[in-house]
Amino acid sequence: MKITIVAVGRARQGPERATYEHYVKRIRWPLTLREIPEDRGFTPAGKRKNDALKRAVPSGAIVIALDERGESLTSAQFAKCLRRWRDNGADELAFLIGGADGLDAAVRDSAQLVLSFGRVTWPHLLMRALLAEQIYRAQQILDGHPYHRA
Repeated sequence: MKITIVAVGRARQGPERATYEHYVKRIRWPLTLREIPEDRGFTPAGKRKNDALKRAVPSGAIVIALDERGESLTSAQFAKCLRRWRDNGADELAFLIGGADGLDAAVRDSAQLVLSFGRVTWPHLLMRALLAEQIYRAQQILDGHPYHRA
Protein backbone atom coordinates (compact mmCIF):
# COMPACT_ATOMS: atom_id res chain seq x y z
CA MET A 1 0.00 0.00 0.00
CA LYS A 2 1.37 3.40 -1.01
CA ILE A 3 0.71 6.60 0.88
CA THR A 4 0.59 10.08 -0.59
CA ILE A 5 0.41 13.22 1.50
CA VAL A 6 -0.96 16.15 -0.48
CA ALA A 7 -0.23 19.31 1.46
CA VAL A 8 -0.69 23.00 0.81
CA GLY A 9 2.47 25.03 1.30
CA ARG A 10 6.15 24.31 0.90
CA ALA A 11 8.13 23.14 3.90
CA ARG A 12 11.48 24.84 4.26
CA GLN A 13 14.30 23.71 6.50
CA GLY A 14 13.29 23.89 10.12
CA PRO A 15 12.03 21.86 13.06
CA GLU A 16 8.67 20.95 11.45
CA ARG A 17 10.37 19.53 8.36
CA ALA A 18 13.04 17.75 10.42
CA THR A 19 10.38 16.09 12.59
CA TYR A 20 8.38 15.08 9.50
CA GLU A 21 11.49 13.55 7.88
CA HIS A 22 12.43 11.77 11.12
CA TYR A 23 9.20 9.74 11.02
CA VAL A 24 9.02 9.33 7.23
CA LYS A 25 12.40 7.53 7.29
CA ARG A 26 10.88 4.95 9.64
CA ILE A 27 7.71 4.26 7.64
CA ARG A 28 8.01 1.14 5.51
CA TRP A 29 5.06 1.90 3.22
CA PRO A 30 6.18 3.91 0.18
CA LEU A 31 5.32 7.53 1.00
CA THR A 32 5.24 10.51 -1.35
CA LEU A 33 4.76 14.16 -0.41
CA ARG A 34 3.10 16.39 -3.00
CA GLU A 35 3.24 20.05 -2.11
CA ILE A 36 0.70 22.50 -3.52
CA PRO A 37 1.82 26.13 -3.66
CA GLU A 38 -0.13 28.27 -1.23
CA ASP A 39 -2.24 30.87 -3.01
CA ARG A 40 -3.12 33.88 -0.95
CA GLY A 41 -6.49 35.41 -1.55
CA PHE A 42 -10.09 34.41 -1.71
CA THR A 43 -12.38 32.77 -4.26
CA PRO A 44 -10.33 32.45 -7.48
CA ALA A 45 -7.10 31.50 -5.67
CA GLY A 46 -8.96 29.18 -3.29
CA LYS A 47 -10.67 27.43 -6.19
CA ARG A 48 -7.33 26.93 -7.98
CA LYS A 49 -5.82 25.50 -4.79
CA ASN A 50 -8.71 23.09 -4.25
CA ASP A 51 -8.56 21.98 -7.88
CA ALA A 52 -4.80 21.45 -7.48
CA LEU A 53 -5.40 19.34 -4.35
CA LYS A 54 -7.87 17.13 -6.20
CA ARG A 55 -5.53 16.75 -9.21
CA ALA A 56 -2.65 15.71 -6.93
CA VAL A 57 -4.59 12.72 -5.56
CA PRO A 58 -3.48 9.52 -7.31
CA SER A 59 -6.20 7.82 -9.34
CA GLY A 60 -8.18 5.31 -7.29
CA ALA A 61 -6.67 6.38 -3.96
CA ILE A 62 -8.71 6.35 -0.77
CA VAL A 63 -8.88 10.00 0.28
CA ILE A 64 -8.52 11.05 3.91
CA ALA A 65 -9.01 14.78 4.52
CA LEU A 66 -7.50 16.25 7.70
CA ASP A 67 -9.87 18.79 9.21
CA GLU A 68 -10.78 19.89 12.73
CA ARG A 69 -14.45 19.07 11.98
CA GLY A 70 -13.59 15.45 11.21
CA GLU A 71 -13.77 12.26 13.19
CA SER A 72 -11.40 11.89 16.13
CA LEU A 73 -9.81 8.47 16.32
CA THR A 74 -7.44 6.97 18.83
CA SER A 75 -4.11 5.79 17.46
CA ALA A 76 -5.35 2.19 17.71
CA GLN A 77 -8.53 3.05 15.76
CA PHE A 78 -6.45 4.82 13.12
CA ALA A 79 -4.24 1.73 12.81
CA LYS A 80 -7.35 -0.44 12.38
CA CYS A 81 -8.51 1.81 9.52
CA LEU A 82 -5.15 1.46 7.79
CA ARG A 83 -5.21 -2.32 8.32
CA ARG A 84 -8.75 -2.59 6.94
CA TRP A 85 -7.87 -0.58 3.83
CA ARG A 86 -4.64 -2.54 3.34
CA ASP A 87 -6.33 -5.91 3.84
CA ASN A 88 -9.17 -4.95 1.51
CA GLY A 89 -6.65 -4.34 -1.27
CA ALA A 90 -6.28 -0.56 -1.25
CA ASP A 91 -3.36 0.32 -3.50
CA GLU A 92 -3.00 3.87 -2.26
CA LEU A 93 -4.12 6.25 0.47
CA ALA A 94 -4.03 10.02 -0.02
CA PHE A 95 -4.04 12.30 3.00
CA LEU A 96 -5.02 15.92 2.29
CA ILE A 97 -3.73 18.78 4.44
CA GLY A 98 -5.06 22.26 3.71
CA GLY A 99 -3.27 25.54 4.09
CA ALA A 100 -3.93 28.41 6.44
CA ASP A 101 -7.57 28.55 5.33
CA GLY A 102 -8.17 24.80 5.65
CA LEU A 103 -9.89 22.57 3.11
CA ASP A 104 -12.85 23.55 0.97
CA ALA A 105 -16.17 21.82 1.78
CA ALA A 106 -16.17 20.16 -1.66
CA VAL A 107 -12.74 18.66 -0.95
CA ARG A 108 -13.87 17.40 2.47
CA ASP A 109 -17.09 16.00 1.01
CA SER A 110 -15.18 14.00 -1.60
CA ALA A 111 -13.09 12.22 1.06
CA GLN A 112 -13.83 8.70 2.29
CA LEU A 113 -12.79 9.85 5.77
CA VAL A 114 -12.50 13.30 7.33
CA LEU A 115 -10.04 12.92 10.17
CA SER A 116 -9.44 15.31 13.05
CA PHE A 117 -6.36 15.47 15.22
CA GLY A 118 -8.35 17.45 17.76
CA ARG A 119 -10.64 20.43 17.74
CA VAL A 120 -7.80 22.91 17.89
CA THR A 121 -6.26 24.29 14.71
CA TRP A 122 -2.76 23.01 14.05
CA PRO A 123 -0.26 24.87 11.85
CA HIS A 124 -0.47 23.16 8.45
CA LEU A 125 3.30 22.57 8.27
CA LEU A 126 3.32 20.98 11.73
CA MET A 127 0.36 18.81 10.71
CA ARG A 128 2.64 16.90 8.31
CA ALA A 129 4.88 15.88 11.21
CA LEU A 130 1.89 14.86 13.36
CA LEU A 131 0.46 12.79 10.50
CA ALA A 132 3.79 11.11 9.75
CA GLU A 133 4.16 10.18 13.42
CA GLN A 134 0.65 8.68 13.49
CA ILE A 135 1.30 6.68 10.31
CA TYR A 136 4.52 5.38 11.86
CA ARG A 137 2.69 4.63 15.13
CA ALA A 138 -0.03 2.74 13.19
CA GLN A 139 2.66 0.70 11.46
CA GLN A 140 4.15 -0.20 14.84
CA ILE A 141 0.73 -1.04 16.33
CA LEU A 142 -0.01 -3.36 13.40
CA ASP A 143 3.38 -5.02 13.89
CA GLY A 144 2.70 -5.53 17.60
CA HIS A 145 5.71 -3.40 18.46
CA PRO A 146 5.84 -1.82 21.94
CA TYR A 147 6.32 1.72 20.51
CA HIS A 148 2.63 2.25 21.27
CA ARG A 149 1.34 1.31 24.71
CA ALA A 150 -2.44 1.09 24.89
